[in-house]
Amino acid sequence: MKKRLLYISALSGVLLLSGCNSEEEPQTGNETSGGHEDHMEEMEELHEDHMGDGHGSHEDHGEGHGEHHSESTAEEIKAEAGEETGTFNERAEDGLLVSQTKNITRIEENELEDLSIAVSQTIWPSTHEENQPGTVIMVPEDHWQVALAGLNLVHHPNDGPALFTGSDSISDSVLAEIERLQLKGNEDGTEVIVMGDVDENVLDQLNGYETEHITAETPAAFAAKIDEAYAEVTGNITENIIIGSLENEHQTLTSIAGHWIAHMEEGLLYVAENEIPSETIEALEKREGEANIYVLGSETIISEEVADQLGEYGNVERMEGESPAELSVEFAQFRDEENEFGWGIDEPGHGLTFVSTNTPELAIPGAAFAHLGKHTPLIWLEEGELGEEMYEYFSLLKPVFENDPMEGPYNHGYVLGTFEDISFQTQGIIDEKLEIEGLHGHGGH
Repeated sequence: MKKRLLYISALSGVLLLSGCNSEEEPQTGNETSGGHEDHMEEMEELHEDHMGDGHGSHEDHGEGHGEHHSESTAEEIKAEAGEETGTFNERAEDGLLVSQTKNITRIEENELEDLSIAVSQTIWPSTHEENQPGTVIMVPEDHWQVALAGLNLVHHPNDGPALFTGSDSISDSVLAEIERLQLKGNEDGTEVIVMGDVDENVLDQLNGYETEHITAETPAAFAAKIDEAYAEVTGNITENIIIGSLENEHQTLTSIAGHWIAHMEEGLLYVAENEIPSETIEALEKREGEANIYVLGSETIISEEVADQLGEYGNVERMEGESPAELSVEFAQFRDEENEFGWGIDEPGHGLTFVSTNTPELAIPGAAFAHLGKHTPLIWLEEGELGEEMYEYFSLLKPVFENDPMEGPYNHGYVLGTFEDISFQTQGIIDEKLEIEGLHGHGGH
């Protein structure tokens, strides 16, 4: 009743002003016909149309806000999410104070060591025992194959970040981060696992910590050792295994495995385009012909001859994407239900990690986002740009609500790198494409 009285009072003020104006500019006969009663009825009708039952509704509120906010079907909203953005605001970065947006967390670093520390602090605040890590995985800056295979140990029971070491020393900032974390140790009490060949000085810098050192002569031998080490820790050799290329030119394709092996028990073994290293064969033989082998890359990356040879050790399934972006989107959607392998993300309500193919090394520390939090697969952006394959994927991931946006589901993205690596404009597009949207438009919020 109070709202109604206030509204009528406001109308009276409008009418008084109207009366003052009429003295200066007399109305015609048509305008004065009906007097204040007609004008009052019109205003009352407008009020009733706007207020409905006095509380309004999502549907009513969503109407009348332009074409973008008109009612749509879920299929139409998802189809629009799959369309490339056409027009841009050139002033969007003027006076910009933030690097985060509502659906995006950006780790605004592109120096490998700095980014690894920032990821560690984001995922492990280490404010109390429940969010302190067990073990730090020290991986080499200059051997991506070793660092990538080592991500299998990020998972439980170690539960810790991948931090970087040079071959001859660990930086003061990395040592400070290890100290900040106050490591709990894994089940064996190990606090730091050092991967790959390093000088004795590196191990000396870790005096005071319970350490383990894993090394091997070749990347294939190292990956096989990690496979063995994880089996010893868990007491189980997993039948599922990923096969990736060890060739430097295929780093981005093979690195797609990193987020999965940091997330689940499966590990990574290496092959060349036309050859299977003996250490990989030995690791596969331990599966006694029961391996479920998932090959990353087309025949131009890993030959059909190699795939046929792999078939001697179990069932082989290949993911065909030619480009890093295509393969990352394919892997994010892939799911083998029988063997419980693969992300199987083809609907809203998930997280994704975005990295530019210009900064492939950033994917390695970023794999920890697959282990805790939103549990994200890796999505490559070709030279930091969105491609057709990602727009198509957005159409599957677009969340749509009917009545209440608070019920979700929600998406979230992690962007790794600076605005030079992945622009603020690209971040804005991703943010909007991941945003939940109502059947009655944003006005329905």
